[in-house]
Amino acid sequence: MKKPAIPARENISPSDLTFGLSTCKRCLWIKYWHKVTMPGAFPLVGTFSSLQERTFRGVATVEIDPSLRPGRVTKLAEWVKSKPLLVDGEESRWRILGKYDLVAENEDGTVALIDCKVSDSARDSGEFYSPQLEAYAYAMERPAAGKAVSVATMGLLVWNPNKVLGADAQSYAFGVSQKYVPVPRNYEKFNLVITDFIKVLEGPLPESGPTCTTCNYLVERLALED
Repeated sequence: MKKPAIPARENISPSDLTFGLSTCKRCLWIKYWHKVTMPGAFPLVGTFSSLQERTFRGVATVEIDPSLRPGRVTKLAEWVKSKPLLVDGEESRWRILGKYDLVAENEDGTVALIDCKVSDSARDSGEFYSPQLEAYAYAMERPAAGKAVSVATMGLLVWNPNKVLGADAQSYAFGVSQKYVPVPRNYEKFNLVITDFIKVLEGPLPESGPTCTTCNYLVERLALED
């Protein structure tokens, strides 16, 4: 596969730091150099995200979790873009670009970054999502434009749907359990992940990931046509 003179996109999505590298580096490479991705169908993701964001608009941080610094949620679903990322001390062509879920302004002048999830997955851990949240924090602390802010805490606000509420067809609703999962700041890990990520993108077309459902489907499909 021919590599273009310039990538089709130079803005790195924070979620790709979590799911892209761990799934298939080949699909990741094609996405950034050719802007070709496998279509996905997640019809309720946007709906649940919007419900979570509206639910916590203006809410005090201690109501989300007592461990958080005193403050209040003031920003919802805003885009952030970073200055160019550094790789081995050198400025690269790549930047972080993403839309966070919730930001709370703390009374001490710092902010809390909160990422909303609707899931029952065992991987909803700080370790798994750390690079993604650090990417948002990086863009907020090193913005391409505007005022930088200090991200004091990061965490996941997880809703796990577990019951149905209501008595008739006009009043049914989903019930969820809620937990807050702190994600410790770890810039060193983020730096290692983003360096590996960019080196994959700047290198030749990688091999397919062994568990990549997209690549496995394409291989099996092409085999049927031989």
